[in-house]
Order: sequence, then structure tokens, then C-alpha cells
Amino acid sequence: MKIKRVEHIAIAVDSLGQSIDLLRNTFGLHLEYEEQIGQTRLAMLPVGETYIELLEGQGPESGVTQWIGEKGPGLFHICFEVEDIEGALAELKQKGVKLRDETPRIGHGGARIAFIDPAATGNVLIELAELPAGHA
Repeated sequence: MKIKRVEHIAIAVDSLGQSIDLLRNTFGLHLEYEEQIGQTRLAMLPVGETYIELLEGQGPESGVTQWIGEKGPGLFHICFEVEDIEGALAELKQKGVKLRDETPRIGHGGARIAFIDPAATGNVLIELAELPAGHA
């Protein structure tokens, strides 16, 4: 498996607007885009070749809302960009790594994503993402 970079670091937040303002006013980061995926609203703020991804749950059934209810706002997951997500998942399965997603699904910016079970990664939720061709 070839990991190209840390694609983003995701943070679960209570308020997307307040968190964007905090990062803008404190660190001079700018919002690149916002997107709704299922019951989660997300915002992507670039930091060099990596992004800070802010996640806000949109209702009580949202996984982000439930996460914040159990653990509070904070670090949610780390995302690695990979060249070939199917190959990466096959390699991890071969190594006996427990996966949350056996097959990729569509995530932020049209990326194909999959999550590794945190029990296999020292209790850190890790996402793999294969970005669409031509993605900036």
C-alpha cells in the first residue's frame, strides 16, 4: 500500500460556523468548501498539502452527534490518501486488520473512502481515501 500523504485530520465540532471562525481568526486558515454527506455537514480548510476537516452532526442519528455526546468535541479521525483503495483494503485484510468498511464508499469531494476499525489501530479511527482523478 502506498500512502501518499495525510489527506486530512478530522475534528468533531458542536458548531461548524464557530469553528471555522476560530481557525480563520486564530490561524489565518481559509474555508475551501463545505459539503453535506448524509447527516454530517463538513468544512475543509487547507493547511499546506493537508486539510483540517470540521465535522458537525445534523441531528441525533448522526454518528458525529453521537460521538460528541459520548466523548465531546475533538479529534475524530486521521485520513491517509492512498493511490489504490481496493489494493490497500486487500493488503490490510491479508494482514488480518479489522476493517469497518470492506468496500469503498463515496465520501468528501467525491473521494472513495473506507475506515479501519480503531481496535486495529491503537484506538485511532483511520480513514483511507482515494481522490478522484484531477482532484486538486
